[in-house]
Parts: sequence; C-alpha cells; structure tokens
Amino acid sequence: MTSLLQLQNCVQPEGSQRGTEEKISLEVRPGEVLGLVGRSGSGKSSVLKLMSGLVPPASGEIIWDQHRAAADDFRKTALVRQGDVLFPWMTTARNVGMGACTLPLKRADKKTLVTDCIATMDLDGYESAYPRELSPALQERAILARALVQQPELLLLDEPFLDLELVSAENLRTDLIELWSEKRLGKLQAIVLATHAIEEAVLMCDRILLFSGTPGRITHEIPVPFAHPRNREEPAFRRFVDQIYGLMTQRTPVVSEAVLGPAEAESNPDVEDTPVLPDISIERLVGLLETVGNDFFSNRVDLPELAARLQMTLDDLLSSGEVLQLLGLAELEDGDLLLTTVGQNFVREDADARRDIMRGALLQTVPLLRGIRHALDEKPVQGVEAERFRQQLTTVMSQENACQTLNTAITWGRYTGLFSYDEKSDRFFLNPDT
Repeated sequence: MTSLLQLQNCVQPEGSQRGTEEKISLEVRPGEVLGLVGRSGSGKSSVLKLMSGLVPPASGEIIWDQHRAAADDFRKTALVRQGDVLFPWMTTARNVGMGACTLPLKRADKKTLVTDCIATMDLDGYESAYPRELSPALQERAILARALVQQPELLLLDEPFLDLELVSAENLRTDLIELWSEKRLGKLQAIVLATHAIEEAVLMCDRILLFSGTPGRITHEIPVPFAHPRNREEPAFRRFVDQIYGLMTQRTPVVSEAVLGPAEAESNPDVEDTPVLPDISIERLVGLLETVGNDFFSNRVDLPELAARLQMTLDDLLSSGEVLQLLGLAELEDGDLLLTTVGQNFVREDADARRDIMRGALLQTVPLLRGIRHALDEKPVQGVEAERFRQQLTTVMSQENACQTLNTAITWGRYTGLFSYDEKSDRFFLNPDT
C-alpha cells in the first residue's frame, strides 16, 4: 500500500534522554485516520511536529509520497494543537481566512474557500462574531476551519477535544468523522490523531499505534475492525477498548528515563534506583483504593469503567494505578485494577493504621524516601539539606523530573510522618514524635 508520509528511523530532537535514542518508524496511509495513543510525555506531540515540519529529526528521514520531504511538502499538512486560539480582535471569517494567506489563489477564490470551510464546520451565522462571543465548542470548530482552509492533504490533530465538555467534544468528533467519511474535507487524504483517550481513538481511528512511556517508542499496531458510525455501547466495542487498556497496563518500569551505568553516576543505592515519581497526592491514592475496595467493585474493577465513574483521564488513572502497584497496594492486570491483600487491609483500617501501612509501603518501595530517612536518623538534630537529594536525582533523570520526584516524595513523607520539611531553609527534619 502506498504511503502518504513515512518516518524512517527518526530520532526526535527532544526524545533522547541521557544517551538513549529511540528511533521511530511509521507510515500514514491515504484514506485512513491514524491514532497515536499514549500518555503525556510518550512522544505523540513530538511525532506530529516532525510530520508537520515544525522540527527536523535529529537523524533519520521523513518521506512524503515516495520522496524525501521538502519544505513544499510540509505545506500540505495542517496541525491543530490543544490550546490553539483565535485572534481575539478578528471575526470568525477573518480568523478562518488567516489559514488561506499563503495559498496561491485569487482574493475572490480565497473568500469562497473561507465561506465553504465555515459552512463545512457548521459555523454559518457566526462569520461576524468575535471569539469572545463563541462558546469553546464553536471556537474549536473555527480553529478546525482555519486548518481546513489551508487545503491540507494531511490533517494533524493533537488532543483537539481535550478542553471541551463531554457533549460538545462528542458532537465535534462525530461531525468530523462524518465529514471525512463523506469526503467533504477538500483535498484531505489522511488524518493523524494524537490522544491519550483510548475510547476516542477507537471511535475515530482506522489504525492505532500505542506509544510507551519512553519517548518515541511504538509498542503495538492495532487495526480497528469497526465500520463508521461506531457505537461505544456495543459489547464488541467495549471488549476492544478493554483489550487496549490491557496492552497499556502491561507491567513496565515506572521510571521513564534510562538509569545511568555505574561509571556515569555517583554510587548511591538509595537514589540511583529511584523511579520518576508522578505528581500524585496520597489523598488521590486513598480515594482510588476506597473506590476499588467498596462493596460495588469488591477489590477489582475494569479500568474503562473506573475511568468513566471517576471521570479520570488515561494519564491520571494509569499513573495512579502504577503508583499503587509500586507500593504493593494494587496490581494492574489485563486492563483491570485489583487490590492486593495489603491494599484490602488498608481500606478496612482506620486513619492511624492506614498511615502506618502507607508509611511502611513507602519505606519499602521508594529508595529516595529510605535515603532521606536514613540521613535524618544519622543527623536527627541538624536536619538534612534537600538540595543534596535533588542533585543526586539529576544523575539519573532530567532536572525537571528530579524536582518533581523530590516534591512528590516531600508530600508523601509529610503525609505519613516520615519527616517534616522547611521550605524556607529547604531542609528535612525529623518530627518530634518519630
């Protein structure tokens, strides 16, 4: 099958961490909606930037329609990103018209094209409206119209529906796929959708590529077997979504960056084995444990059902589940979250006992917290500088992740009484009663 666009052994400029370079190869085929599914930081947005020509690959090639891509080829793409905005001082018609500025068309032809795209996105009657007069859903339609007026052959969508409320997002997804199926989107030959929402990808896409936590690494290619329009309530659809959740929850290390070898890092077993800790509060983890452990779920729950009940995104749900798995309180298995014996005991106990269980779990499974507590036991009066651990973490992860990991450890340590932390002096201290 002929490819519209190919990435061949491309290394993303920002995708390399501490000497590890993931080469990515994929193709976009004419007539398909391709889904890139993965959590935040897995490289989806970077891949779209490569496809649009916004950034060149550090190595590898981008092939457009059987030849090496040049600047003119990237003009055949249009990228719509989460957070894209309209110019507030321009009307809808003028905002949409900005997409036609570089087209080699006469003024009258551009005006006709703008009018057609406005009608296609069901914005008739809003031509003279300013962005402040439009709902978020109508603003997103105008942003899509601005992209379509460029007459792209490849439309790149990066979480375009994420900021919309549920009904508006569903309507826009349905309308876009209907327009695509009816071949009413001009010269468009293919769509690439980057999303972390599995159901959204199954609803819209013909083929799905699953991205791992390591930037740029594709772990699975999944053809979607359903014809449009699709019904998310059909049992076959639900089973298919569950299967993808199962693939996404296969046990992998929580750490998303390569740990340096002993020749590159200072030997400190308390720190060098520390994973990147996500920004998740103990309160959220407790709430998740209580939900799964209640009488309705009886200690095991299907992840899609849990996501719908708690209105959690894939990122939040999987990150929370992986932390509970790290702590030995739950397991991710075949797209389900189930409580371990320790997790079940946690749910049954009172607040003081829960704190003790969580404290023991943290000390057993999080080397950074063990290291902080060990250092404090050696210097119970003076306390310990937090910067010491912040610097040690940067030997095994990026500075941003090191700061996040330490901040999360501080939050967890305070909650369980492992230590206190003084922000002004940036030091850890033992609590008087520990």
